[in-house]
Amino acid sequence: MKINENEITPQELFENRRKFIKLGAASVIATSSLMELMAKENLPISNLTYKKDINSNNLELNTFEQITSYNNFYEFTTSKTEVKYMAHTLVTNPWTIEVDGLVEKPFTIDIQDIIKKYSLEERIYRFRCVEAWAMVVPWIGFELGKFIKDCKPLSGAKYVRFETKYDDDMFPDQAREVFASIKNYPYVEGLRMDEAMNPLTILSVGLYGKTLENQNGAPLRLVVPWKYGFKSIKSIAKITFTKDEPLNTWQDIASREYGFYANVNPKVDHPRWSQKRERVLGKLFKQKTLMFNGYEKEVAHMYKDMDLRKYF
Repeated sequence: MKINENEITPQELFENRRKFIKLGAASVIATSSLMELMAKENLPISNLTYKKDINSNNLELNTFEQITSYNNFYEFTTSKTEVKYMAHTLVTNPWTIEVDGLVEKPFTIDIQDIIKKYSLEERIYRFRCVEAWAMVVPWIGFELGKFIKDCKPLSGAKYVRFETKYDDDMFPDQAREVFASIKNYPYVEGLRMDEAMNPLTILSVGLYGKTLENQNGAPLRLVVPWKYGFKSIKSIAKITFTKDEPLNTWQDIASREYGFYANVNPKVDHPRWSQKRERVLGKLFKQKTLMFNGYEKEVAHMYKDMDLRKYF
C-alpha cells in the first residue's frame, strides 16, 4: 500500500509550507537537505511508518520540544524538566513484554515484533495531568483492543493490569526511593476490560513520527486520553489479565486522593488541585477543563450508572 508523504512527515514540518516547498520536499521525503532542515528546526527524524491523523478536532499540537521536556517519570527524578537528561540509563533494546494471567496461553513478545505486527497510526490526543497542566500530543501506536484480542483472554478476565519494568540500574530511583511515597515498585496501573477495549485506548510506540523518547515512556506506553496522565503507564514490561480490579500505584499510596478510574472531571477536584481549569504548556492563560478531557461522546456510556464522585 502506498503511503502519502503527509502520512510520514512530521506535523510541524509538513505544515511549514514555505520551508517545505523551498526544499522541493513535497515529492521527495528522505533527502539530505530535508534531514538537515529537520535537525535545524529541532524536529525528530521520522523512523516509523504510520497513517496520519487528519486532526478532525483541529487541535493545536504542542511542540516536540515541549512534549519531551516536561514529564513526570519518578523512576528517574521528581523534576519534570530534568528527567530528559536523566533518562539515558533506560535501555530499550532488547525489550520484551510478558503477557500472563487469564489468557489461553501466556507468552512473551519482543517490542520489535509488536511494531512489525500492528499497523501504526497517529492519534492526536489531548493529554491532561492530574496536576492541572495539559498538552496535545501526536502519539503513534495501535489500539490496545487489537492486542488484547491476540492475547486471547479467558471469559473470566475483567481487568487488564500493567507493570512498568523493574530494574534499578535502568531506573535509579527504584532503588534510591527519592520519591519516598513509592516504595512498592514496579509501578502498576489497570483498566476495566471495556475501557481497555475502547477504540480510543492505544499502546503508543512513538510521537511526532519517531519512536518514544525515554522520558516519554519508551519503548511502549499506554495512552488513555479521557483519563488523567498517571493512568498512561510508561515503559510497560508486563500485561496481566485478571478477574479482580488491580490496585494501581497511586491508589495504593493515597487512596483519598487517587482512585482507580482517574477520569478527567472538572466537577471533582483533587484534594490539592482544582480540576476546573488547566494550563496548556506554552499558553499564557488557563482554559476550562472538559468532561472526560473532551471525549465525553466516546466514553461517557461506560460510566452512565456510576457515581463519579465515589468512583473517581
